[in-house]
Amino acid sequence: MKEFISYTALFILLAFVFSGCGGAVEENRSTAENPAQPVNAGSADAPKKASVYPPLNAAVAQADIKNLDGTTFKVADKKGKVLLLNMWATWCGPCRSEMPALVRMQDAHRDSNFEVIGLNTDDEPAEQINSFAAEMKLNYPLVWADTALQSSLLKISKFGGIPQSFLIDRDGNLRAVFQGANASEVRKMEDVVAKVTSE
Repeated sequence: MKEFISYTALFILLAFVFSGCGGAVEENRSTAENPAQPVNAGSADAPKKASVYPPLNAAVAQADIKNLDGTTFKVADKKGKVLLLNMWATWCGPCRSEMPALVRMQDAHRDSNFEVIGLNTDDEPAEQINSFAAEMKLNYPLVWADTALQSSLLKISKFGGIPQSFLIDRDGNLRAVFQGANASEVRKMEDVVAKVTSE
């Protein structure tokens, strides 16, 4: 009986870790992968080859994102960088499990003008977030994502759990969406980030 309980507890723990955290955000709870799909774009008059990837939704690109010191910025302000917007929360176990990979990517691609931006989905105080960042040894900025920004991102991913990440190229185009923190999704994220930062 003790062995049965141990196996059941292990199964529940693994199911939680590999599926991502739900409940941080409320909307469509589909768990299917939904990477950004290429679309035809551009005109013959464009000075450079038009992207086959969709531009980032204006509601996301122009949203005010609040730094922990109270200043704000927009994703559009960072054009020219490759950005990985990562939705997370301090209580989310899968979010914690993928953070070492985010740290590695930030280290590996920093010189290629790459930046991870951690979008906190809760209203936790700055002191708590800073303490969390120190505990996790994070090397990228953590900011607050208000409900309007979260809602706009969820409309893109059609996934209501965290973690989830959105890769934006130097021209402001959405290149990929990553959902959950299972090992294959994290490997895929690392591969796609390496490809996009090398372009």
